[in-house]
Amino acid sequence: MNAPIDSKDIHPSAIVDDGAVLGPGTRVWHFSHVCGGARIGAGCSLGQNVFVGNDVVIGDRVKIQNNVSVYDAVTLEDEVFCGPSMVFTNVYNPRSGIVRKDHYRRTLVRRGASIGANATIVCGATIGAYAFIGAGAVVKHDVPDFALMAGVPARQVGWISRFGERLPLPTAGNGEAVCPHTGESYVLVDGVCSLVSAPSRL
Repeated sequence: MNAPIDSKDIHPSAIVDDGAVLGPGTRVWHFSHVCGGARIGAGCSLGQNVFVGNDVVIGDRVKIQNNVSVYDAVTLEDEVFCGPSMVFTNVYNPRSGIVRKDHYRRTLVRRGASIGANATIVCGATIGAYAFIGAGAVVKHDVPDFALMAGVPARQVGWISRFGERLPLPTAGNGEAVCPHTGESYVLVDGVCSLVSAPSRL
């Protein structure tokens, strides 16, 4: 049986439909709407005017800023950040007169990724762990772990650490780098960036 939702964490103007699951400490702010099928973890923050659909899974400690709609077929893993007014989609070729609910393309945002204000994630993409999508970028394809993306359409302009510091690595090939803030070590092998040591906790 689902634990009861703590009403003190839900603003009186927000609507949380029966059946929705919200983990402990998750807060829902002004004028937001969480549909009954949504599954949201602990310690999350849903800002003003946020919509969460039925077929949505959100992990722990996720921050969704104002004016974001998380539509059906979107999954956000732990510690994802969604900046103000960024956009998810779930139909690739929408038409008002044609029902395409059976053609949703699933979108996955992996742990620790950040999506900047006003960015758009075209449905069907996977955003890699700790990737960073710059403000206003339009993502149409999968994004690697730790990738720094910018532009319309988005292209990779670098690599970024778990802490959010840009790493001095080429966008392709091989290399090694250290996060200047945490001392964590990263290695780039054939264009794939990986964390190889984590001496400090974030």
